[in-house]
Amino acid sequence: MSDAIKVGFVPLSAAPRGIMVVFCDDNLKVGPATAKALGGANELVKRAATAAAFKGKSGAVLDILAPEGVKATRLIVIGASKAASLKANDFLKFGGVAAGKLGAGSAVMTIMAELPDGALASEQAVAIASGLRLRAYKFDRYKTKKKDGEEEGSRADVSFAVGDVAAAKKAFASAGAVVDGVIIARDLVNEPPNVLYPEEFARRASQLRKLGVKVEVLDVKAMDKLGMGALLGVGQGSARPSRTVIMRWDGAKKGEAPVAFVGKGVCFDTGGISIKPAGSMEDMKGDMGGAACVVGLMHALAARKAKVNVVGAIGLVENMPDGKAQRPGDIVTSMSGQTIEIINTDAEGRLVLADVLWYVAKKTKPKFMVDLATLTGAILVALGTDYAGMFSNNDELAERLLTAGLESGEKVWRMPLGPEYDKLIDSQFADMKNTGGRHGGSITAAQFLQRFVDGTPWAHLDIAGTAMGAPKTDINQSWGSGYGVRLLDRLVADHYERK
Repeated sequence: MSDAIKVGFVPLSAAPRGIMVVFCDDNLKVGPATAKALGGANELVKRAATAAAFKGKSGAVLDILAPEGVKATRLIVIGASKAASLKANDFLKFGGVAAGKLGAGSAVMTIMAELPDGALASEQAVAIASGLRLRAYKFDRYKTKKKDGEEEGSRADVSFAVGDVAAAKKAFASAGAVVDGVIIARDLVNEPPNVLYPEEFARRASQLRKLGVKVEVLDVKAMDKLGMGALLGVGQGSARPSRTVIMRWDGAKKGEAPVAFVGKGVCFDTGGISIKPAGSMEDMKGDMGGAACVVGLMHALAARKAKVNVVGAIGLVENMPDGKAQRPGDIVTSMSGQTIEIINTDAEGRLVLADVLWYVAKKTKPKFMVDLATLTGAILVALGTDYAGMFSNNDELAERLLTAGLESGEKVWRMPLGPEYDKLIDSQFADMKNTGGRHGGSITAAQFLQRFVDGTPWAHLDIAGTAMGAPKTDINQSWGSGYGVRLLDRLVADHYERK
């Protein structure tokens, strides 16, 4: 995997190289090793801070070019405010802030992983390294011409001066696997739909075999034999055949029930016969953000050799308008045997998930299932682009997801489920219909999915506002965010992984 940032670790006493990055509190105080490395530049920092009204606020930056008194081409001071109040996400942000100061071309950077009270913990230093890598990510593989100054790209050789080199290297190996998973998810979401269609997506997911993941790809014939009429109905109008991919990582005892993650993988969504407006339809290449997250997550868990049994399952389709496409008014039979009246062919993601959820629940009998889907525009109306909508039939799982969201910065907000909403998707011709109308659209979609979990503890994450086109942040400048990989890795690590 190509990476714009090369990370290494050196002792705090090592001489800084290239651009020097240091941290200070809201009194402009730095750590002892940092003060020694700065030497005569300590007074320069104070004078520059006064001139720039720099107060050491968390994430604020004081950038000094060609600083006198220190062997550095440039000095970047990042405010950390009060050290005692810092959380893991703050260190991730600091890495993003530092990466944001890198220009085009190659650079050498030394980051002093120290606060006024001493060296950062290995996990904190590694969080900065993760933030650097996430911020530096760029998807430009299809550009043949670049702007002036961009020919070389933005690359950096970064040395972290840390208190314990061995511990930092060990922590970075695990955290780096998670960052790699996010980058894989971002790449998948950013790919154009003529390149990433169901068969190609399945091929890329199959590359996880290199890490020891067992991968099974179900073709149309296999899915038809299983009775996956809901999923197959969505893809029947496309020249690209549908696929379902089942991934298994066995990191715990044989026979121990797995945890399961299910992703919606609509590689392109025209809306089918209920065709979408032309405006912004190009964004529908990202309607597979849930599946992208599951593949990235499986990479992260396998690469860091997580001590847990995991199933990842993705349903891959294209929703196209064709003479063979399903129509409003059609009735399909799902793998569960439940029948579904098609009201709107643009409510297709829930049909894909219905069969994959049922397959996972019945075939693998997991401890819980979490599905991720860019499912409804209604969730954007309700929550905007900062939170994913969470629906769950299990309070313990929901609470753990809420906590993991706060810890990872990939936040979720719990939305209601209830029998009152179920009435909206009852059909007079079939067991249910695939949409309940405009009101409560995200909720009725979740109610629909709940009918296919067979009582398994389950949570549904509607990531329509967070997986693609979300606002740029200190750690993400990409259209595809890779949302969910860090959230779910944290959930597994905190609550389900064998210690």
